[in-house]
Amino acid sequence: MDTKELLKKVRQIEISIRGVVNEVFAGEYHSVFKGRGMEFAEVREYQPGDDVRNIDWNVSARMNHPFVKVFDEERELIVMILFDASSSQKFGSRGQEKGLIAVEIAALLAASAIRNNDKVGLIIFSDRIEKFVPPRKGRKHVLRVIRELLFAEEELALQNRQTRIDVALEYLNQILKRRATVFLISDFLAGGFEKSLQVANKRHDLVALHIRDPLEEALPNVGLLELEDLETGEVVLVDTAATEIRDTIAENALTENERLERFFKSIGVDYIDIYTDRPYLQPLTRFFRMRAKRFH
Repeated sequence: MDTKELLKKVRQIEISIRGVVNEVFAGEYHSVFKGRGMEFAEVREYQPGDDVRNIDWNVSARMNHPFVKVFDEERELIVMILFDASSSQKFGSRGQEKGLIAVEIAALLAASAIRNNDKVGLIIFSDRIEKFVPPRKGRKHVLRVIRELLFAEEELALQNRQTRIDVALEYLNQILKRRATVFLISDFLAGGFEKSLQVANKRHDLVALHIRDPLEEALPNVGLLELEDLETGEVVLVDTAATEIRDTIAENALTENERLERFFKSIGVDYIDIYTDRPYLQPLTRFFRMRAKRFH
């Protein structure tokens, strides 16, 4: 994609999300996240109604009684977007690739944060760190973020990149010492990231956005079908007329998605399902409203 085409796409995305940011999202974003950037101040004894995620387990163990960390609000928030640019993001069975939906959502979150006078940073990853954009403010900065997202979606995903979510989370923990709100946008077709995610969630306010395509979870009966793993290039021939094969694929997908959801819930990470065949604004808005009720 040449520079002219890239800038045209940046402009198209900016225009498409502007109305949503102005009319719907800014208020939701503000009510949930403004003032959630925190600096540690002290510990005190746990009181009914305190957020259990703020429990200081070391102090609690020493005192044989639960204590919570108390934070002072900061004037501004840091929002970090962790964007999965692995090759599986190029898949999309319903007219829109997972990666393009992920770009629009990331752009929407970035624009909402900038409108709220917060800083936005970006980590693009595959099986390695592809790009780091330090957190900054301003419209020019959010346009750069959108540009980097589009470039990653167009170029990197074509290069048989695999997924290492743990690499992105470990890098985040190294470079960002201040607490941030972190949006992890991925299809989560990877393993071995659970420990890194738990560490990151203790330091930051982490939200997982799971980009899913229905064809990855239920194959239609169309006879012999050649399937390619976009991340490894491996090709297999599947007889979709066989009921047991379709059932096994559906059961495996359901089991993995339920495992993911249970894991996120067990460690207090907010989790949003986004499907390629459904509008993404509804689950995002629903999440923001539920979260607003929880914190106010």
